[in-house]
Amino acid sequence: MRERHETLRQGSDSFFATRIDRVVNWGRKYSFFNYPFVTACCGMEFMSVAGPRYDIDRFGAALPRFSPRQADLLMVVGTISHRQAPILKKVYDQIAEPKWVVAFGACTCSGGPYNNYATVQGIDTLIPVDLFIPGCPPRPEAVLDGLIKLQAKVQGAPGWNVPRHRETDELSLPVIQKPLA
Repeated sequence: MRERHETLRQGSDSFFATRIDRVVNWGRKYSFFNYPFVTACCGMEFMSVAGPRYDIDRFGAALPRFSPRQADLLMVVGTISHRQAPILKKVYDQIAEPKWVVAFGACTCSGGPYNNYATVQGIDTLIPVDLFIPGCPPRPEAVLDGLIKLQAKVQGAPGWNVPRHRETDELSLPVIQKPLA
């Protein structure tokens, strides 16, 4: 009996803490409040995912929040230019922990066909990304598959009160200078 009390007093190995983590992660898994950061043509495909045919409401991600302080899932959809990078970083910093980031489309994941000085070559250089959904534009089936994979990642998260991402102060923004005319 004394050994059982000692195990419960330690905290991290106890039965109750493990069950609470599972219950909290299960609730988070089915209640994503997404913030759509839509900048380009992938936005049309993103809108079709919320339609009645694909209905991401079944996965608990249908209610978009247009305030980063009320969201926990940042969906970056479309091309990100270097002028938009500070805005994206600020939006990311305003989302409360725990937060997840999805890169939606080839332009967001890797710059897509735009290999020039004005386009960010992958948003993972700016903010940490949890899930990449490639495609130009990605099919709604790929988005649903990505949401299922994100749900599995959330369910297996280590603790419900542990911060997940490093601070973005460590990531530096590229300095773009105007060309001299």
